[in-house]
Amino acid sequence: MSHRSWSDRLRAAVSARGRLCVGIDPHPALLEAWELPRSADGLEVFAELCVEAFVGEVAIVKPQVAFFEAYGSAGYAVLERTVSVLRHAGTLVIADAKRGDIGTTMDAYAQAWIEPESPLSSDAVTVSPYLGFDSLNETVERAVRHHRGVFVLARTSNAEGATLQQATASDGRSVAQSIVDAAVVRNRVDRDTVGLVVGATRDHGLDLSDYVGPILAPGLGAQGATVADLADIFRDCRELVLPNSSRGVLAAGPSVTALRDAATRLRDEIEAGLA
Repeated sequence: MSHRSWSDRLRAAVSARGRLCVGIDPHPALLEAWELPRSADGLEVFAELCVEAFVGEVAIVKPQVAFFEAYGSAGYAVLERTVSVLRHAGTLVIADAKRGDIGTTMDAYAQAWIEPESPLSSDAVTVSPYLGFDSLNETVERAVRHHRGVFVLARTSNAEGATLQQATASDGRSVAQSIVDAAVVRNRVDRDTVGLVVGATRDHGLDLSDYVGPILAPGLGAQGATVADLADIFRDCRELVLPNSSRGVLAAGPSVTALRDAATRLRDEIEAGLA
C-alpha cells in the first residue's frame, strides 16, 4: 500500500491524467450491446476490456458495485480482480457502493472497501450520510489511517433525491447544505478525505464557497449534463471536480480502441472546459 496521503495521490493523478472519472457499469443492456452473455463470464470480459482501455489514460475509474453484486459471489470475484488490476496499474479506484449504516455495521462496510487487507480494498468509496453525518465518523477515521477517501452523497443527479436533499432542516439550511458544511469542517483536519457527490445535471443550490476537496460529479453524458455546464455549475470549486461519465463512454465499446478514444476525447474536453 502507498503511504502517500489520499490527497497527494488524487492531486498527482489529476495533474497527470485529468479530472475525468470513468465508470465501469456492466449494465445488462450494455452486456447485450457488446454481445456478451448476462453472466459472470460476460461481466469479466466487459471489465477486462474497460481496464485495457482506461489504464494509463484516465486518473480515476469508478466500478458500480451493484452491477457486479447482481451476479453473487462470482460477480464479486470479478470486481475484486478488476479493482486489484486497476490499482496495481496506478489507476485510482472509487468503489461506487453507497454504503450507509450505524455502528459496527458501518464499520464492517468500511473494512470491506478501505481496509488494505480486504480483497475489495479501493482508494475511495461512496457513502450515504442519511443516517446522520456523524454515523460516518469511524469510516472517515479508518480512511485517514489508511490514506483513502470517502465520497459522501450530498446532492445527487437523480430527480427523486430533491425531496430529501433540499428539505429544510431546523436551522434553516437544506439537508444537502448541512452535509457540505460538515465536510468543510472535517477537511480542515484531514485535507480532501471527505469528498462530496454533487450531480452535474441540475442546479444544486449549494454554497460550496468554503468547501475545499474533491467533488464527484455524476450525470455527464447519458444523464444530460454537458462539458459546457461544468464550469458554471462548479464555478467556486473547479480544481478537484471529477466529472463522471459511464454510459456516455461505454457506448463506444466493445472495441478497446474506441473506448480509449472516447475516454481521452472526453477527458481533453473536460480539461479545456474547466481551464
